[in-house]
Amino acid sequence: MNTDLAAPAHRPVDKDPTSGLRPSMTSTARTSRAAQRPAWVRPTIGGLMNRYLLSRTFGPMAAVLTSTMLAFLLERVLRSFDLLAQTQDGFSYLVGLMMNLAPHYLGLILPVGFFIALFVVVNRLNNESEIDAMLASGMSLGRIAAPFVALGVVLMLLSLLLYGFIQPYSRYGYRAVLHAAENAGWSGQIQPRALLSPDPSLLLTAEGVDPTGQRLQKVFLRRLSPGGREDVLTAATADIHHNQDGLSVTLDLRDGQQLSTDPTGAPHLLTFSELTLRLPLAPAARLLRSRGSGEETELTLTELARMGYGGPTPALPRETLLAELYSRLARALVLPLMPLLAVPFGLSAKRAQSRAAFAIAGLLLFAFQTSLLLGQGLADKGAASAATVIGWPFAIFSTVCLLTFISSRKTPGENPVNRLAEFVSDRLRAVAPRA
Repeated sequence: MNTDLAAPAHRPVDKDPTSGLRPSMTSTARTSRAAQRPAWVRPTIGGLMNRYLLSRTFGPMAAVLTSTMLAFLLERVLRSFDLLAQTQDGFSYLVGLMMNLAPHYLGLILPVGFFIALFVVVNRLNNESEIDAMLASGMSLGRIAAPFVALGVVLMLLSLLLYGFIQPYSRYGYRAVLHAAENAGWSGQIQPRALLSPDPSLLLTAEGVDPTGQRLQKVFLRRLSPGGREDVLTAATADIHHNQDGLSVTLDLRDGQQLSTDPTGAPHLLTFSELTLRLPLAPAARLLRSRGSGEETELTLTELARMGYGGPTPALPRETLLAELYSRLARALVLPLMPLLAVPFGLSAKRAQSRAAFAIAGLLLFAFQTSLLLGQGLADKGAASAATVIGWPFAIFSTVCLLTFISSRKTPGENPVNRLAEFVSDRLRAVAPRA
């Protein structure tokens, strides 16, 4: 047996005993490159902390905004389906409606989505004791809330652009698309199980339609005459044909019945093998009014300010215009203040349960939004000035945010909100076993 083959391979020994403690060439080069960067480019502990907190916020906020907006848009699609099914270009109208509704719903849910994201992030950091570690390292509560306030300022600028200039045009665009869809009316195309009403006196539906759209099955038709007569027709099959005038269609019904009711209410039943009817198509389209005429929500911030503070006499009351202006500004300016309320609420949730703290937060936001709508209604009726009915809710909500945050700076988690949340949590725990 050859012992040379069994001998282990020996590695060369480094003559320098400290070579294992030396940094590698790659890490040394990386350190030297970082040292050569300008001071304002080098990452700092504060910058890394801000990036970490904001990265934890973007995910929940995007999830809340996306899910809520999709729910609102789906609800609008279901409400508009019957109208769009009567037109030949229903899909194009649907896309136009959704695109014009997106800015409206985004502005509606942006404050709530921002607050929910802040509450979720702070609550998670608090439950995982990361907030305790930050406070123990010397960071103050104001330093922790600083990146959230900065994000609120960015969202405030976005909201001013959204509320002030994008939403007015999108609202008018939505009404323009809806007006076009309504006036497009019935083009002679029928979808299965869709309720068609070319005019208020006619209702038509079919259980089945062939691919060409000309052969119908199980047809139901209801027609009202000017003299008070009502005709209800059913047929096993029917053929629909477009007339040369382009204003009507011919419907050939087969194997059906007709129930007629005269003005006195006496019914008459007729069974037929073939019956021909002439049905109208879409009526002549009406012109849509100009943007902002009679609708203050379609005016931009500059137009509201110009018409509300001076200039010629506007078509709408000045207090109505000012109330719309102030409410948009209040909804935007409140965004940087929400972190001052969300951070103490998130800290309070560790002791008083997150459900109670979140319920109180929801009530505060709901009261603020409702008070703005109520103030707009009072200003519209002339019962109060716009500055009073919009300014007071904004001042009260801002004061609550500031006082809650100031009272939490010395002892995070101990504030009036915490005590109120604990009271609500105790009541919920007492009611839950009974329920």
